[in-house]
Amino acid sequence: MRSAVARPIVYGLASTLMLTLLVTLAPAQSPKLSNVDLCDGKDRLSPNAQIIGCTALIKSGVNNAQVLASAYNNRGNAFNEKGRYDLAIRDYSESIKLNPTFAKPFNNRGVAYKKDGELDRAINDLDAAINIDPNYANAFANRGEIYQTKGDYSRALKDFDEAIRLQPAVASLWNERCWTHVIAGDLPAALDDCKESLRLEPNAAATFDTRGLAYLKLGKWELAIADYNSALRLSPKLPSALYGRGFARLKAGDLSGGKADIVAAKTLEQNIVGEFARYGLH
Repeated sequence: MRSAVARPIVYGLASTLMLTLLVTLAPAQSPKLSNVDLCDGKDRLSPNAQIIGCTALIKSGVNNAQVLASAYNNRGNAFNEKGRYDLAIRDYSESIKLNPTFAKPFNNRGVAYKKDGELDRAINDLDAAINIDPNYANAFANRGEIYQTKGDYSRALKDFDEAIRLQPAVASLWNERCWTHVIAGDLPAALDDCKESLRLEPNAAATFDTRGLAYLKLGKWELAIADYNSALRLSPKLPSALYGRGFARLKAGDLSGGKADIVAAKTLEQNIVGEFARYGLH
């Protein structure tokens, strides 16, 4: 239901000056990519390569706080991707220590804290990122997601309002606000947001899935089934779409089809029944 688009982690690409400094200090070059390229995340095939590149830069003896802050931030991104939130948080903290006015590591550490279940710490870091850069759309969106998790939908909506104001052409932001409206029970507003999300990105499985939930809550079974069909055409193993379609099929009288979808959804996600129950769908 919520967007599958990866948005939270921000790769702090170095400025031209920083790149020049780092290139001169990189101790070892790979045949294709320098340590600068690796640290800046240009080899997206493996976070390990980014860790290697950033570690080489950190150990190279460069005496420039912002260069080092960028390297620690980027290595933190790689650890975050590997699920090593403890190491990611350590690197983001070092980046912040080197440059306390660098908004990106505050945002990224907030994401790492969220993934590690420390929601209040995450909000504190995202507050700091926004205070440094009031136009930081990603930080507003990330904080909005945490308020969603905490059930504070009013604050979540305010953050998504701001993120959309700053980046109105990003479809995933409209989907996130649509989802929040659905859970908060403002279904007309949800449908408007999902419509705009799909206008911007017509083949977004997550948005069809979100709108399907809105139609479920409205009792519009056939429209829900149509949206879940679209979501599953794009993402055939999306558990929420399978369960939602199964729920709608049962309500519409298709007992065999509904039961088959629900069994398939439970196989993919064990807690899917409880998730929909929290949405008021039993």
